Amino acid sequence: MTQHIDFVYDFCSPNAFLAYKTLPDVADRHGARVTYAPVLLSIVFKVTNNQNPFQAFSENRQKTAYLSHDLHRFARMRGLSFHMSPHFPVNTKLAMRGAVFASGKSWENRYIKAVFEAIWVHGQKVDDLGVLSEILQENELPVRKIREAMFSPEVKQHLKDQTKAVVKRGVFGVPSMFVGSEMFFGKDSMADLALELSKTS
Repeated sequence: MTQHIDFVYDFCSPNAFLAYKTLPDVADRHGARVTYAPVLLSIVFKVTNNQNPFQAFSENRQKTAYLSHDLHRFARMRGLSFHMSPHFPVNTKLAMRGAVFASGKSWENRYIKAVFEAIWVHGQKVDDLGVLSEILQENELPVRKIREAMFSPEVKQHLKDQTKAVVKRGVFGVPSMFVGSEMFFGKDSMADLALELSKTS
């Protein structure tokens, strides 16, 4: 029986990007299928009284230096391309609406990869609709349909509803991953996620 991993993400999180890059390998090793759940991290933070760790520890230079070092080390040790976005914290509202529209479509994975890498590999400013449109065009995605969806009341509401739904499941930040009712938070929980999958794989 195929196992499922629900991957809760927002493009604005560097940790979500790194988890996204390593998750397929874990899923493949255990014959699991990944379902992507786009959310608005700003709403998650607001509802759960949480905040970006770089902001939470902004007055602790040692802590923020380590957080940055940890991101780059994680990527380097796994051979991943990664650069801290020059636009951090990143406004991904439009991109996340596009992700909602992409959900379940044949090009969903291409969309997610294109936007994640635009931010965390190429340092592009995805809150600029012109830049985002160019990214979509370069990756042969349906630019016009995606742009229209970004301003659709239905898509906006769906994103808000999905965000509230994951908070009810216990999500307080991203990346969060679920195997059944078991939640795993952060890129460093991949080993435990793999152990959970190995119970029945």
